[in-house]
Amino acid sequence: MHEGLSPEAEKLYLAMLRGDADDGPDQAREELERLGLVRNNDVRPPRSALAAIASGHEAAAVRARETAEVLAAAYAERGAKEVSFVEVLTGADEVISTFEEMQSQAKAGIRALDPGSYLSPQPEASPAQPPALARGIAYRVVYESALLQTERGFASVQESIAVGEQARTFPGVPLKLVIADSDRALIAVPTVTGGNVVALLIHPSVLLSALIELFEAFWRMAVSITPGSQEDTNAEPTTATRQLMALLSAGLTDESIARELGISERTVHRRVSRLQQLLGAQTRFQLGVQASRRGWL
Repeated sequence: MHEGLSPEAEKLYLAMLRGDADDGPDQAREELERLGLVRNNDVRPPRSALAAIASGHEAAAVRARETAEVLAAAYAERGAKEVSFVEVLTGADEVISTFEEMQSQAKAGIRALDPGSYLSPQPEASPAQPPALARGIAYRVVYESALLQTERGFASVQESIAVGEQARTFPGVPLKLVIADSDRALIAVPTVTGGNVVALLIHPSVLLSALIELFEAFWRMAVSITPGSQEDTNAEPTTATRQLMALLSAGLTDESIARELGISERTVHRRVSRLQQLLGAQTRFQLGVQASRRGWL
């Protein structure tokens, strides 16, 4: 799944919009044609391509969520105690101690999907995280986007980012998942009778490999969270932002956008850079994809 254009393809596309380039690397031109941005040597507006990519992300998210639900239900119903590579943890203390142990024993990295804490609806910073980060353990976490809409949740995530965690957000994170290196995973699973939640500790197996792929799918689709103000995030999109994104998605240059909005090119560049930082987009095309996914277009 593409997050957007490669740097080479984006450079060629912008040059073609300005009329500065008739030719470019074959691979870059093929990429533009595949995404519908160039057709029969004519430059096409990017809006439809952005919508298609955003729709593709949403379809992938649905498949990932369905996979997570099937995996969880299958292993809960068959009785995980009888499976050698799965351990059932039923007590809160046991779950928390295992989570802390996984972090303290990790050698390379911790990956996690976080729809909320096991014991509360908000994410909670783990005391094992700062020392693990200090010894070089990389953390990558995808948070349920609803968590960032609360003051407590936003503050907790920002606290983790401040100590070195890489954080992203996506709506509809399907389950609580923690992966230590590629050796163990901890997931929360509803019991067959409903009500309580148990945790499954997964050792190397096909299931562990599937859970790793599940995490990586959500990581690719998620939007980066950068240090900043919750008010800035919640205030968007403003009318001005929607106008700017509409002009960007139509393929207008900074000069044309500035003339259309009655502002300077420097102001256009500054606003675009701020939105890229806010949505974790490295390029303008990625910004368009993220904005389209969030319904800003």
